[in-house]
Amino acid sequence: MTTPRKRRADRQQDLIEAAQRAMVLHGTDGVHLKQVAAEAGLTSGAVLYHYSDLQDLLLDAHHAGMERFYEHRVREIDAVDDPAARLVVTVRSGLPAGSDDVDVRLLCELGGAAGRNRVYAALLTTLYDRQVSMYQGILESGATQGVFTLADSATTIGRNLVALEDAYGYRIVARHPTIGVAEAEELILSYARGMTGHPLPVTPRRKPRSRS
Repeated sequence: MTTPRKRRADRQQDLIEAAQRAMVLHGTDGVHLKQVAAEAGLTSGAVLYHYSDLQDLLLDAHHAGMERFYEHRVREIDAVDDPAARLVVTVRSGLPAGSDDVDVRLLCELGGAAGRNRVYAALLTTLYDRQVSMYQGILESGATQGVFTLADSATTIGRNLVALEDAYGYRIVARHPTIGVAEAEELILSYARGMTGHPLPVTPRRKPRSRS
């Protein structure tokens, strides 16, 4: 029985994930076509059939990784009504699933290259600003409803929350011996509690879904 051929969109998704793995292994600046092809289990020519320019594939790989940290989070918090629960969900979804989280490791690589590449710098700046805006909306909504008593402006708190996500996310993928996902979550929420005047109770974490 022959295996059905993959749709073009599925093949492109496979290539995006292969490019992400290659960039994590070889660096955002140093990755080559052959390395991406090896991760995908294809020839270089097969990769170029779907992406005639390697840089287009690398940019799509970066965009896909970043989508998780904004679009996916927005969809997740849209299903939650309570501002306190929304804030906890947002903090939780901004952290790595573990030390081998490819998306977060890729963002760390991208951050290292941003000082040399204006496109990467612009991508990271846009992501940061959108994440801050996401937090700002939750904080302002909670304050309006009387759920939060903000100790600083929503913008300042949001900027600090995103910065804490970035810092602790890096520590997790760097395999810091005393800072895992649960510890990082609690450290960030400790700051958020002080800034919102809310206890922000936490429910048990669900096991992360594997990437298919």
